[in-house]
Amino acid sequence: MADKIAAARDRLVVDEPKPSALAALTAAAFAATAAVVMAGVVVLGPGVQIDNPNASYTR
Repeated sequence: MADKIAAARDRLVVDEPKPSALAALTAAAFAATAAVVMAGVVVLGPGVQIDNPNASYTR
């Protein structure tokens, strides 16, 4: 019985990968790219209307 418990405990141990600086830089680059793309969609996207309150119309 003790052997089965020890074997089960060995199976529960998971080796976690070491954090990578390259992975962190890749994630930061992805986030920055996503921010730029979302800003572009807001500026250039359809349905965006900027009202100028100082506009005057003359006839």
